[in-house]
Amino acid sequence: MRSTPPAETFPAHTPAASQIFTTVLSQGPLTRLEAARRAGLSAAAVTKAVRPLLAAGYLVESADEEARPALGRPASLVRVDGGRALFIGLKATGGELIGVLTDLCCRIRIARRVPLTGRQDTAVLAAMGELVHELRTGAADFGAPVLGLGVAVSGDVDRAEGVVRYSPFLDWRDVPLAELAAKTTGLPVTVDNDVRALTVAEQWFGAGVGLADFAVVTVGAGIGCGLVVHGRVVAGAHGVAGEIGHVTVDPAGPPCHCGNRGCVEAIAGDAAILRRIRETTGVEVADTSEALALAHRGVAGAREAYAGAGEAIGRGIATVANLFGPERVIISGEGLAGYDLFAEQIRDTFTQAAFGSAAHCDVQTRPLPFEEWARGAAATAIQSFITPDDPPPSR
Repeated sequence: MRSTPPAETFPAHTPAASQIFTTVLSQGPLTRLEAARRAGLSAAAVTKAVRPLLAAGYLVESADEEARPALGRPASLVRVDGGRALFIGLKATGGELIGVLTDLCCRIRIARRVPLTGRQDTAVLAAMGELVHELRTGAADFGAPVLGLGVAVSGDVDRAEGVVRYSPFLDWRDVPLAELAAKTTGLPVTVDNDVRALTVAEQWFGAGVGLADFAVVTVGAGIGCGLVVHGRVVAGAHGVAGEIGHVTVDPAGPPCHCGNRGCVEAIAGDAAILRRIRETTGVEVADTSEALALAHRGVAGAREAYAGAGEAIGRGIATVANLFGPERVIISGEGLAGYDLFAEQIRDTFTQAAFGSAAHCDVQTRPLPFEEWARGAAATAIQSFITPDDPPPSR
């Protein structure tokens, strides 16, 4: 939700211009002819679309000296000038705020972390205001305006309205975060679920570039999933599409905080793994680092807990593959610190549970620090700036 008017509007006044720009942004540099082919537009439409973008400095065109033909001038490549604009992304956890300043190509220029003194919306907003001020101060060194702020929060987030309906780690309900953050920072604000934000970053700038159908599965404190179907991030009618963390994989399994039993998250989430290790070993592991150390020392109960987590995740991913048939599944999140302990179980269980050709889905792992989650928030701000009238998550 764009809560305040931006200081500058993006000069792409037609869907074709936005389409060409996003194509060059995610896949460029490209010749005009190649950009037209990938965007499915005519050469004339591309020429008309790029003219105002070149004039405003968002696109630049230069000769490709490496592709010089035998005769005549070298081909011209169109690329995005990443330094033309800056964006801020914030990722809120239960205990800290991670912030990044990125350029228009979503490359991180500055990264900062600050602890949260409380989870109340007033305390978090105060921390956001201070962190945004610090990042904007640093932005002065880059000579470009900060044109948007993206905020990523776990839980049920209504991006269109800019409202956090429910965030379990912050214990928030119905917080109009976009409106409040805009008043605090003076920037246009986009608020989204953290996994969907990470999915946007992967779609435009990461392992999902050029793919029409893929999924991002995150493992860690929770088990999340972002879906891209026919080129659009899917939120579903109620904003909870992709909740594989609450897919039941063992009806007789442990209870989940959602009220069901044997959910993927109840077996493979960090808290579930710690609980299982305490039950089977009698060791009061305090956190995941202690649990990993125990498993790497070969303690049977710890290794079994991670193996069970891998099986649950594999079944969850197979469910995604069977239902949506993505070209690729990208596994990410802080839980990948223990990937060596459950990689085999994920792979074997996925292969067994995936139906037919779904088993050929390309499953990749992509370990990412929390700064990348904040980068995902910045990606949603960039997306909102470029396509302000296009409702990003498909419903």
